[in-house]
Amino acid sequence: MPEQSNDYRVVVFGAGGVGKSSLVLRFVKGTFRDTYIPTVEDTYRQVISCDKSVCTLQITDTTGSHQFPAMQRLSISKGHAFILVYSITSRQSLEELKPIYQQILAIKGSVESIPIMLVGNKSDEMAQREVEAKVGEAQATSWKCAFMETSAKTNSNVKELFQELLALEKKRDMSLSIDGKRSGKQKRADKLKGKCSVM
Repeated sequence: MPEQSNDYRVVVFGAGGVGKSSLVLRFVKGTFRDTYIPTVEDTYRQVISCDKSVCTLQITDTTGSHQFPAMQRLSISKGHAFILVYSITSRQSLEELKPIYQQILAIKGSVESIPIMLVGNKSDEMAQREVEAKVGEAQATSWKCAFMETSAKTNSNVKELFQELLALEKKRDMSLSIDGKRSGKQKRADKLKGKCSVM
């Protein structure tokens, strides 16, 4: 895997129907759709600032089905960071992340230096909650990864999720706020040092 590539690859995994595509579309396009359309694999690109320069945040939205194990392995081997999504309304969807986490561990060898976020989506559906936040937190602790609850529907914690994920990357300086103005570029670059941002 060419490390000097200007792409920063984030892979989104999770069971079917937990809201992976909804989270990605809410983040990239600011939109939300109520209808469920199963994904095979989609990739979205967003320009961010990175190490005082510009790079591309490439988000791979994977299938929720288990029909494509080779695609899953390839996504893991090429990925720099991972978002593992379950629905707070489905305990089963959290269980289904366990083999995916194990596969990331097997392919990457270690997750110590890899940004991983465990995400409980659909936090707006409190009445149907099956997974308490403390259960998600405990799972994240045992996996040595970060944890957050989100709602793609109400746009709760969506941008924060991606900001947190980029902040976990220690090999590069990244964040989600890039300066659009071209004047005073160097001054702004100094201020933006250590940050990456989405445009």
